[in-house]
Amino acid sequence: MKVTVEYLGHLQRMLKKRFEEVEVEEDATLSALLSMLAEKYGEPFKREVYEPGHKDVKSGFLVTVNRVLLNRLGGINIKLRHGDRVTLMAFMSGG
Repeated sequence: MKVTVEYLGHLQRMLKKRFEEVEVEEDATLSALLSMLAEKYGEPFKREVYEPGHKDVKSGFLVTVNRVLLNRLGGINIKLRHGDRVTLMAFMSGG
């Protein structure tokens, strides 16, 4: 099945892309998708966004699935569905 990943802010500049369509297995979890992306993009992605095997994304990053924040969905072990849109973005702070 396919899901669309959208990269915003710093991550978009780091990966030099805004959108990517990713093929994942049926009943794949968000954790599995993030692990695939971490393997594909290597250390910069692991350092900034997600380290495979961890229970959450790195602090400073937000994830939405179909515009719903990850913490409202129950965490990274949620199952994805064909056509889902996953957005990864840096959490901005400052004054």
